[in-house]
Amino acid sequence: MKRRAVLLRALAVLGLGGWTDAPPAWEVLRDASTIEMSVRALGGSHRGRFDDWRGDIAFDPEAPSRTRATVVVQTGSLTMRPAAVARRAVGPSFLDAARYPEIRFDLRSMEPLGGDRYTARAEVTMKGRTRPVAFPVDLRVTGDRAHLTGAFTLDRTEFGIGTRGAWNRMVGREVTVRVALQARRR
Repeated sequence: MKRRAVLLRALAVLGLGGWTDAPPAWEVLRDASTIEMSVRALGGSHRGRFDDWRGDIAFDPEAPSRTRATVVVQTGSLTMRPAAVARRAVGPSFLDAARYPEIRFDLRSMEPLGGDRYTARAEVTMKGRTRPVAFPVDLRVTGDRAHLTGAFTLDRTEFGIGTRGAWNRMVGREVTVRVALQARRR
C-alpha cells in the first residue's frame, strides 16, 4: 500500500496525474446551502445573498489536501434590502454585473487543523482580478453527507470594486463572505 502511494505521488509530480485516483465527486445541495456577503456602509451593516450559483466539489475525507472545488456565482443574482442597494451593488460603480457576470471561487486545498477544523486555500476572481484567500472552515462529514461553513474577508478595492466617486468613501473596504455548503457524495 505504501509503495502505491509513493508511485501515485511520483506520477502526480511528473504531471501524469491522470493515472492517479481523483477524489470522489460531491453534489452541492443548493437548497440547503447559502453564499452571503456583508459590508459596512452609510453607518450600518448591509447584508446580501447570492441566489444563482453552481459548485463542483472533489473531496476525499481521508485526504483533505486533495480537495478541489469551483463555485461560480452569477454577480447579478445578489439580493439585498432595500432593492435599490442591490441595484447599486451590481451596477457599474461596484460589481459591474453587466461586464463581469461571474465571480469565481477556486478551492486549491484544505489543510487539517484538528477535529473538524481546516484552513481552506483558494483563489477568488472578480472583475477580471484574481486574489488568494486563506480562511478557517468547519467541515463535518457524516456518511455520504458533508456540511462546510466558513467566512473570509476581502478588500473590495483589490478587485477594483467601488474605487471611484463619492460612494468609495461611504462604503467599507472590507467585505465579509460567508458560505454554508451542504453536499452529498455522488
